[in-house]
Amino acid sequence: MKKIPTGIKSFRKLREENYYFVDKTQMIKDFLERGSEVTLVTRPRKFGKTINMSMLSESFDITKDSKEIFKGTKIMDTPYASELNQYPTIFISFADAKRDKASIVSTIKDQVLKEWDRYVYVFDDLSKYEQNKHDFLESRLMNYSNGNLEGIVDSISFLMDKLKDYYHKEVMVFIDEYDTPFIEAHTKGFYEEVRGGLSGLLHNSLKTSNSLKYAFITGIQRVAKENIFSDLNNLVVCDVTDQRYAAYFGFDSDETKELLEYYGLELNNKVKEMYDGYHIGNRDIYNPWSLLNYVDTKELTSYWVNTSANTMIKDGIKKSSRDFKEQYKELIEDGYLDTEVNLQTSFYEVESTPTLWGLFVNAGYLTVDQVIDLMDGYCRIRIPNEEVKKEFKNITDYYLSLGDGQLNRLMRYFRYEQADKFIKEYKDILYDTKLS
Repeated sequence: MKKIPTGIKSFRKLREENYYFVDKTQMIKDFLERGSEVTLVTRPRKFGKTINMSMLSESFDITKDSKEIFKGTKIMDTPYASELNQYPTIFISFADAKRDKASIVSTIKDQVLKEWDRYVYVFDDLSKYEQNKHDFLESRLMNYSNGNLEGIVDSISFLMDKLKDYYHKEVMVFIDEYDTPFIEAHTKGFYEEVRGGLSGLLHNSLKTSNSLKYAFITGIQRVAKENIFSDLNNLVVCDVTDQRYAAYFGFDSDETKELLEYYGLELNNKVKEMYDGYHIGNRDIYNPWSLLNYVDTKELTSYWVNTSANTMIKDGIKKSSRDFKEQYKELIEDGYLDTEVNLQTSFYEVESTPTLWGLFVNAGYLTVDQVIDLMDGYCRIRIPNEEVKKEFKNITDYYLSLGDGQLNRLMRYFRYEQADKFIKEYKDILYDTKLS
């Protein structure tokens, strides 16, 4: 029996240590055939972004031998098998760039330094000018105590240049959860202190470097106004409404059915109601994190949480207009809402009703059921499933200025016909909302 890969982030570990494997390797073929200079894919947390980025990195990395871990996969039956381990490759993840400013800064520096250390040999025989630049950048990267990103904006692009000089090939760059530091800094109140250095670091490696072959980056949302992606000649942004790469993040119905049957479970209506319902591109998608936890525990319950996005959504609700409040009421009453949704700009950059709905969608609290008018971003949105509905009740508690869990308790008392408790909770809610 294969091990359940809950929380596994390394593709190599997934393949070498007998974990259950859902083959998404055709993504490598799509990536090469599209030939886009920079591709950004936005998905909610826990939708398989990190494991896919690890897969891409392992497939191209010229310093590794990946034949065994890709043996028997779909990509090996295509002509692109010849591209295995043919490029200098940089793989950086900002998924752990969280908590306070010092932690975020040190995590970013540590991620870059790990790639520097992995390729330390490309810094041999530098010219006097290059050695000065190397020493300057290294000293800034290794200064974990200063709590800022000043002086490191060229640290990735400098490594890219040296890799190209050494291997005589352009560089593949993979950056996972690129927007996590932006989100964390915004929610914790020190956004202005880190945005310039972080934007410069990404901008100089993705836009101005002459050593880039292709880049693939993931995140929850597009950070539009920080000059990261401006003037890129061939930028592709694939949000949750886009059909490109839609098959590779999350599990479709066939993959879900096969997974559950392997572990002696059934894809029945209860499982569908709990974990199905996401609509990505033209596909119905299950949340893989929740499914794997269900397989592990055999308990049909909620496993989905998103703390950072939850904080941003609550902050957005606090700042929202009357228009949003009226639409929120309509969503709760009808179960769906037809409205303008902006997925291309983050709410903290442009505070509007469309970008706030975009945050709900990007974070996974809502799904786009139908794109009604693509030009205007006019969509039908809804709560995807019972698992997210539980979290949505907590958001509604906040929206109505109630205590945590009041709506959940009210519905539980109703469901189990506990009349006295239901009446008391209902009166408390009426009293609280009247006061607010």
